[in-house]
Amino acid sequence: MDVLRSARHPKLHVLVNNAGLVLDARTTTVEGFETTFGVNHLGHFLLTQLLLDALKAAADEDGEARVVNVSSDAHRWARRGIDWDDPQAEKKYASFDVYAKSKLANIYFTRALARRLEGTRVTTNALHPGVVATEFASSEDMGLLTSFGFKLVRPFLKTPAQGAATTIHLASAPELRGVTGDYFADSKPKHPMRLAQDDTLAERLWAISEQLVASAQPAASAA
Repeated sequence: MDVLRSARHPKLHVLVNNAGLVLDARTTTVEGFETTFGVNHLGHFLLTQLLLDALKAAADEDGEARVVNVSSDAHRWARRGIDWDDPQAEKKYASFDVYAKSKLANIYFTRALARRLEGTRVTTNALHPGVVATEFASSEDMGLLTSFGFKLVRPFLKTPAQGAATTIHLASAPELRGVTGDYFADSKPKHPMRLAQDDTLAERLWAISEQLVASAQPAASAA
């Protein structure tokens, strides 16, 4: 990760956290994290921390910088929220439940990050891109039935360009200067489910994420 701190890249104006997946069966990353939680949330959490100095430098010199987190309305499927006793689905794994919780985590991360960035002119917002006709849902890792279902509805989904529109809007729209901690869909503000607006739970996830990332640093360095 030394390249992220390189003097060749002292400023960063926009960071888009858009890595995501959903898997039919539970697997783990090289650090030992459940893969969906690790890729969809913890990777964004760590990368953003590593790039904060560059984001703040851009904001100090040019007036603003933005962090855009691609979440999903799928977070609404996690009606009971994150299982704090089993955040990495070691006891029970269901692919779309785990995915929904990771998208809820994206919103919690956005809200907690926004509070920590107050006064820096670095803003952060989350979004639902819509259901987009990409290869995201066509992998056999999702299971043959789910993959086949997505292929059937593919003609009715958003194009990749349409799916990217809200991300681009959050990254560049002049009217969003100073707007932070919110959730958007179709380039407009939208309320996430009520549970996603609980800042106490957002702080709880932040604390857990810090602990997990810290515990994995030696393993990540060795790899």
